[in-house]
Amino acid sequence: MYTADEIAALRERHRVVSTLRYQPAPVEKGYTMKTLRVDVGTGDIQIRPVTQEMVDLFIGGKGFDLRLMWDEVKPSTVWDDPENAVCVASGPLGGTTSFSGAGKSIVTAISPTTGAPIDSNVGGYFGPFLKFNGFDAMVLVGKSVEERIVVIDGAAGTISVEAAPEEAIDSHVLAEQLTYMYATSPNDRDNVSVVSAGRGSDNTLIGCLNFSWFDWRRNGVRLKQAGRGGIGSAFRAKKLKAVVAHAAPWRPKWTIRTADARDGE
Repeated sequence: MYTADEIAALRERHRVVSTLRYQPAPVEKGYTMKTLRVDVGTGDIQIRPVTQEMVDLFIGGKGFDLRLMWDEVKPSTVWDDPENAVCVASGPLGGTTSFSGAGKSIVTAISPTTGAPIDSNVGGYFGPFLKFNGFDAMVLVGKSVEERIVVIDGAAGTISVEAAPEEAIDSHVLAEQLTYMYATSPNDRDNVSVVSAGRGSDNTLIGCLNFSWFDWRRNGVRLKQAGRGGIGSAFRAKKLKAVVAHAAPWRPKWTIRTADARDGE
């Protein structure tokens, strides 16, 4: 647990590198038809369209990741090059609670362990929150010289790249710090998900990516892992400490009629 003063002190040390205001695109028939591209080194933030051809040929999830990575890398690209793209996507059923596994995300990058494209699937809340924040997929490129985080705040309608020097590197601590930092209230913590890799990824080629979710039953942050291919090591090679998704609280657009209401019809 962290006090409000402790969290405020961490955030005061942030330096905003770049910010983009945006209006989250709605999800229609499984797609927002938008992708997010962030250059961690320069701070460049771009929202790019998804074409109907991309939907028809690649569908989503792994297909979107591999198509987007193809556009970023060269035949000579290795895992710790700035252009190595760490891509995260969910499919057209992402975030649909009536389907098993719809909370999954797929992550791809050039693998440190094989030198080839690798994918890994992972649970947690990040994939659905990315979709709710208006994006079918996210692409992370570039390389920073300082520790940075990317914050996708659909509730506030902002995307930012921030230097974050004081937060922990280790995922189990960092995810809790950032969840408390970007939630607007204790009841909002389950609308925050953090992607991070931890200090182990700084010292090995088999680092995992950790995707967080807030477990209200335990009143704490828990982690799921994308463990194949060392994508966490590629993530940390960019001096990327974390990506935070804060989704706006939502309510169903429909109402359930009670028996009494039906009786009166």
